[in-house]
Amino acid sequence: MSDVLKLVAEYTAYTLEALSALIIAFGALRAIWTYLRQSIISKGGIRQSCRCRIQLGHSLSLALEFLVGADILKTAIAPSWSEIGQLAAIIGIRTVVNFLLMWELKQSEMGVLDQT
Repeated sequence: MSDVLKLVAEYTAYTLEALSALIIAFGALRAIWTYLRQSIISKGGIRQSCRCRIQLGHSLSLALEFLVGADILKTAIAPSWSEIGQLAAIIGIRTVVNFLLMWELKQSEMGVLDQT
């Protein structure tokens, strides 16, 4: 039974990593498309650039959350003190990056809303 759980956790972790990559790629393409479309059609300037950054930032934040989940699953499969320490460092770094990203997004969204 534990072999089946390990296999399920391993495949789930790989799936989460693949989803993270897809979310980042889709978010980047969407931000590029929005930026190009608005630059050509309406010449939105700085405001439009901020909106594209906000879209991309939300995608990156979601991808980071999936990556943290994948790392937790990988460590749960075969935990050693070394892997637990690495997991704590990775989660700490990703949490700080995600917090700063969300803080910047909130500031950018407030700036865009103030300009409209």
